[in-house]
Amino acid sequence: MKTTINIFWFRRDLRLDDNCGLFHALSSDKKVLPIFIFDEDILKKLPKEDARVSFIHQELKNINQQLLEINSGLSVFHGKPMDIFKDLSEKYIINTVFTNHDYEPYALKRDLEIKDFLASKNIIFKTFKDQVIFERNEIVKKDGTPYKVYTPYSKKWLEAFHSKGIQFFPSDEKLENFIKSETHQFLSLKDIGFTKSSIKVESYKINDSLIDSYEETRNFPAKNSTSKLGTHLRFGTVSIRKMVEKASKSNNITFLKELIWREFFMQILWHFPHTVKDSFKPQYDRILWRNNEDEFNAWCKGETGYPLVDAGMRELNQTGFMHNRVRMLVGSFLCKHLLIDWRWGEAYFAEKLHDYEQSSNIGNWQWVAGTGVDASPYFRIFNPTTQILKFDKNLEYIKKWVPEFQELTYSTQIVEHKMARERCLKTYKTALQKF
Repeated sequence: MKTTINIFWFRRDLRLDDNCGLFHALSSDKKVLPIFIFDEDILKKLPKEDARVSFIHQELKNINQQLLEINSGLSVFHGKPMDIFKDLSEKYIINTVFTNHDYEPYALKRDLEIKDFLASKNIIFKTFKDQVIFERNEIVKKDGTPYKVYTPYSKKWLEAFHSKGIQFFPSDEKLENFIKSETHQFLSLKDIGFTKSSIKVESYKINDSLIDSYEETRNFPAKNSTSKLGTHLRFGTVSIRKMVEKASKSNNITFLKELIWREFFMQILWHFPHTVKDSFKPQYDRILWRNNEDEFNAWCKGETGYPLVDAGMRELNQTGFMHNRVRMLVGSFLCKHLLIDWRWGEAYFAEKLHDYEQSSNIGNWQWVAGTGVDASPYFRIFNPTTQILKFDKNLEYIKKWVPEFQELTYSTQIVEHKMARERCLKTYKTALQKF
């Protein structure tokens, strides 16, 4: 006889504590089967040693180990989510599938299709807010339209936060409601066609000292003063509610405001999904990008002849991380000095960054290119040499990543700053005049 169960579908929430959807699943009146699906449509686009896949797999192993200790286990699948749910609906009588919201265009389309299929089988599909404090239309203008500028959005966000507070979901207190002694499959990396990456995702570091001094230290890439929290928020190995609560207790709200930026870009992508491919400001899609492939490859390798730009790109290539201040510089350099389409840079970062989050990546690339919401004006062009004096004057960061920068073997500059600046201004101006 088939068992009647509920399912919890882990996605961007790889933890057992303070997990909203998981809490509601475990609070239901049916035993819960926990699953994770390695989506083959996503995996097939990734290199076989992708560090993010290795990280996800390790986090799933951690969850599975905790469940084994209570005579349960996590079922891990590989394939198309629709096919997996078709198989599960044959094996079990499923009452409800619980999961947490995902806001990216691909995920929204996938979830709608899954919801429709489940409805055809009289199975309920319930999703919950988990990876943000405020979502979708929760922080909007008085007329109900979305904010397109960060500062008023952040003020409204803070007002709502202080008036509503945070509700936590102690899912880790209800683990006994998982299915017991279930024969479950736990796939290895090899089973899904991957090998363990030689690059590791760094652990996050968040303490009172880092938060309190964040404003004065965050712009200097040689200092180890960033939290490395991005990847863990991306995959939900930490609770955003716990991180925001910790940040909100500091006298300095700069760190909290960085977390608000993340939610600002998420609601932008949700309201304006076309920005995945198109400039938020349509007139900027008239820019005649040069798109020189040799120059793009030099940028990718960190061989532009500008040491701070090259240091950032080499850090990215070797570690899967780049300091945020340097991200702004390398992005600006690509779009404005080399006149290469921001989409090229966005795609490269999507491939390399461990903390890649579609909304933030697109939002920040459109910001540096001048094409997005609340963007840096197109005539603001960072000087990659004077940026060294501001943010790495002792050359510590540069020496670490570009040790040969003072040697004859170091790359010559692929473009001259003054000429590139004038060329950029002229190109942007011409495009905007046509609009």
